[in-house]
Amino acid sequence: MLGKSMCLPVAALATMAAALAGCGEPPAAPGPKAAAATVAVLTVKAQPVPLRAELPGRVTALRVSEVRPQVGGMIVRRHFEEGTDVAAGALLYEIGSDSHAARHEQAEAELAIEQAALVNLRIIAERYRRLIDSKTVTQQDHDLAQANYEQGLARVKARQAALRTAQIDLQRTRIRAPIAGRIGRSAVTEGALVASEQAEPLARIQQVDPILVDIVQSSQQLTQLKRRLGSGALQPGQARVTLLLEDGQPYRHAGTLKFTEMNVDGDTGSVTLRASFPNPDRLLVPGMYVRAKLEQGVQPDAVLLPRQAVRHNERNEATAWVVDGAGKVEQRALDLIADAGDQGGQWSVRAGLRTGERVIVEGAAKVAPGATVKVVEWRERTAAVPVPPAPVSAATMPPSEG
Repeated sequence: MLGKSMCLPVAALATMAAALAGCGEPPAAPGPKAAAATVAVLTVKAQPVPLRAELPGRVTALRVSEVRPQVGGMIVRRHFEEGTDVAAGALLYEIGSDSHAARHEQAEAELAIEQAALVNLRIIAERYRRLIDSKTVTQQDHDLAQANYEQGLARVKARQAALRTAQIDLQRTRIRAPIAGRIGRSAVTEGALVASEQAEPLARIQQVDPILVDIVQSSQQLTQLKRRLGSGALQPGQARVTLLLEDGQPYRHAGTLKFTEMNVDGDTGSVTLRASFPNPDRLLVPGMYVRAKLEQGVQPDAVLLPRQAVRHNERNEATAWVVDGAGKVEQRALDLIADAGDQGGQWSVRAGLRTGERVIVEGAAKVAPGATVKVVEWRERTAAVPVPPAPVSAATMPPSEG
């Protein structure tokens, strides 16, 4: 019992000695200061940025001709293949011409009769003109002879006009293409009876190279664009237009904007813009729906930023982190150009940044306002090219077992 009680004071004394020894040691040094975060920055510069609009459009033929007969009769022959290209003036149909040829011959005969009668009237009129001076014929007889001759001249002219009409009708029994283009299906076959200037066309010819695209844009957008161009905030853009087809693929030929309609559609509140495109492969077909991309102006001093450099706050305002010359970070509000269209995966900024400023592209999640950062220049990443494996030689092959 005595030995056990003596152990407690000894332990307490040891603890007190250790504590007194610790009081004499210097305090521990603070930990190392946290290193500045490393961010990738892009030094921006102002440049002209085209404002592109993507608008719906419909393809329409450059010229359309509905082929109709101008004389009545029966179709006796068709001279074209449906869906092929025809030249202007090419023979398309033949109408039975027997009755028209007979009327032509009749008109010729009637003209010959009147011309023969006119010869006799001219002789009489000339004779009476000579005799009137000698008082051999009366003035009344002279005037009557002259009047008969004038009437004969008029009858000859009327017969000549009738003959010309008969010739035109005979020629119209051969129906020709009024324009060059691609002809569609035929509404009639041989043996069909057609009428002069009937409502239903026999066929339709469309000129599709070049071809037109009617583009629709709201009048409000067009008014805003004109106001900005008029104020000088925008510069005029090129009249170049590109297309996206119905399957989303781009059309390989660029077009040219021709004109803008002067009136607004009262039902839709839209304006039609018309563009012309080459169509050598006949890929564009009238009635096809397309998406048109056109440059409607140029922002002369815009800044392009990668999309990951732009963030939106709780008020849906566009912002970016900017690093000043001392390496400190500040958040900057941006004015984006909403109608700049696709700029290769970049945002177009109208205001909020100046040439030479550094914007954080990567590493923005590690910073806060006023923080000091270490910057490296940002480089756009490209897809890694796979390296083919090195060939295995006999020297590097592992030894075989056993």
